[in-house]
Amino acid sequence: MSLLGLGEFHAFGAAGQRFLYLVPSAAVFALDDPAAALIDALDTHNLSRDDLLAAVAPRFPDAALDETLTELEQVRAVGPVAAPPAPMPTIIPMTPLTPFPLTTMVLNVTNQCNLSCAYCYEYSEDKIVDTTNGAQPKFMSDETARQSVDLLFRESGDNAVVHVSFFGGETLMNFPVLSRVVPYAREQAAARGKRVEFNLTTNATLLTSEMIGFLVDHDISVTVSIDGPREMQNRFRVFHDGRGTYDVLLPRVRELLRRHRSRPIGARVTLTSQVNDILGIYHHLTDEIGFQEVGFAPVTTSPGRDYALGESGFDQMVAEFKVLADEFLETAVAGRHHGFSNVTETLEEIHKGVSKAYPCGAGLGLMGVSTGGDVALCHRFAGSDEHKLGSVTDGIDRNAQVAFLERHHLANKTDCHTCWARPLCSGGCYHEAHTRYGTTTHPNLHYCDWIREWTDICLRIYGELAERNPGFLTRFDS
Repeated sequence: MSLLGLGEFHAFGAAGQRFLYLVPSAAVFALDDPAAALIDALDTHNLSRDDLLAAVAPRFPDAALDETLTELEQVRAVGPVAAPPAPMPTIIPMTPLTPFPLTTMVLNVTNQCNLSCAYCYEYSEDKIVDTTNGAQPKFMSDETARQSVDLLFRESGDNAVVHVSFFGGETLMNFPVLSRVVPYAREQAAARGKRVEFNLTTNATLLTSEMIGFLVDHDISVTVSIDGPREMQNRFRVFHDGRGTYDVLLPRVRELLRRHRSRPIGARVTLTSQVNDILGIYHHLTDEIGFQEVGFAPVTTSPGRDYALGESGFDQMVAEFKVLADEFLETAVAGRHHGFSNVTETLEEIHKGVSKAYPCGAGLGLMGVSTGGDVALCHRFAGSDEHKLGSVTDGIDRNAQVAFLERHHLANKTDCHTCWARPLCSGGCYHEAHTRYGTTTHPNLHYCDWIREWTDICLRIYGELAERNPGFLTRFDS
């Protein structure tokens, strides 16, 4: 007689309701009373279908119970138990169809910067590319920028919308090329019946009124790299002579926020062992400066650096994320905006049932272009020969792309196979893995616990919103 057992899921509660996060499908499943009783009956031992129904039957009508069990089987919350030893969860390797259409091209318009941030992954001890004496030019040319746009459109397939991102170094150090390639990209999009959207990341210390006018006129999204109040900003984000940057960027950012109203202006914060007051940073950036969105990321670095987040640092980060996430929840329940973008991004993935074979779009729908025109996995690898996937002149090297995708598929990360959070993580950032372990193929095991904790926090917020203000979640439908 075949036995039924529990499938692979993560159970959580929210707003007095029990939920399951179903790992194989990345779906969120609300349990009514009969479903909860069936799950509980299998919690300690496996049962045949008849015995399971009999164990729960006295409390519920037979027809409803049988229908509920069938539904649990269909969503794989319950399923047949294999003879011991039980196999590991099955992850089907599937390399995406090639050519995979591009959606985003990140142009590293310069590999130079006017700041000297100690933790910077491009210029510190952990850098991958030699930006001082290397083969790549210091600034991208007009021709390379245009060729990057041409490659994006050529490889965009049926995508009606494509994205061009500008990055550095400090992006605005090559504002002339940026300002000329934006109109060119719009012309190329119009000729193909597509729409192109732009965004850039900047430290804001070089912003001028003329630049802000250009960003406004061309509806370019902006993310400002900033670490919070003066003392935190000036801890690492300094000029080459050691001067702090806070007082230089503040009036420029205020003007940007005042004039650029068509899109939310976001702040991106790097958390270190010394810069970790998440609540204070968030409220300073939103309440006192006026940013609409704030996102936080732990510093990418080798574990021995004095600014690296150790285990206690990750624990503190999760604890403060939880407090800020609770604030997000109460604001969202009331139907108001909250700018903690880490929550927003995770909620959207949960709502859309995202289940990743790869941690991000790098090497798939997103690629980065170095100043010299080499195409890489993303902007963080731009200029690295080891991570090159072609060039803007020769196109994408499909053999190199397929080889990369086959090596980096979740199926090859055995450490991840039993983790319930793998649909949203898939092993973590390639650049983080390269910096920490020396290879992009290694899962980021050093932050598994906090990823699971953070995912659980966001699942509970999702459940609370589903019960208390489901209309909030409709913003993620498009």
